[in-house]
Amino acid sequence: MNQNDFVSLISPFKDKVFRLSKRLLVSTEEAEDATQEVLVKLWDRKESLNKYNSVEAFAMTMTKNYCLDQLKSKRAGNLKIVHTNFKDKEASIDKKIEHSDSLNWVGKIINQLPEQQQLIIQMRDIEQYEFNEIAQILEMNETAIRVALSRARKTIREQMVKTHSYGIK
Repeated sequence: MNQNDFVSLISPFKDKVFRLSKRLLVSTEEAEDATQEVLVKLWDRKESLNKYNSVEAFAMTMTKNYCLDQLKSKRAGNLKIVHTNFKDKEASIDKKIEHSDSLNWVGKIINQLPEQQQLIIQMRDIEQYEFNEIAQILEMNETAIRVALSRARKTIREQMVKTHSYGIK
């Protein structure tokens, strides 16, 4: 596999690798480092990539593992998981403020979820992965993914209702 073939292979998903890294590591610099590290590892294995059913799923698994290792290491001791991928360019100022407030609440609620549920929310609702891809990346069965996603969404919904209906009778 030459350099052009490799670039063509990874181009469709390299931004997803970065977004997952950013989701897990928060820091843009750390996420860029993680993305570069994963791409270097893929390049080192370029001759054996054809044996994988989905190079993208393999790359996402590598990204998840690398980022979790970084979070466990001393140099990433105070990093936490957050989400800030929301932009709405057409809304009025009032709507923007309302959306921003809601997004902040959702982000806070997501941060309180168990790590596994945070990853599943990121992969399914933000990255739009299929259940079988998430199952492969997280090494879980699809039923467990669906249950964890349902519980995470329910928790988010309940907390949002509680937060936004406070003081309303």
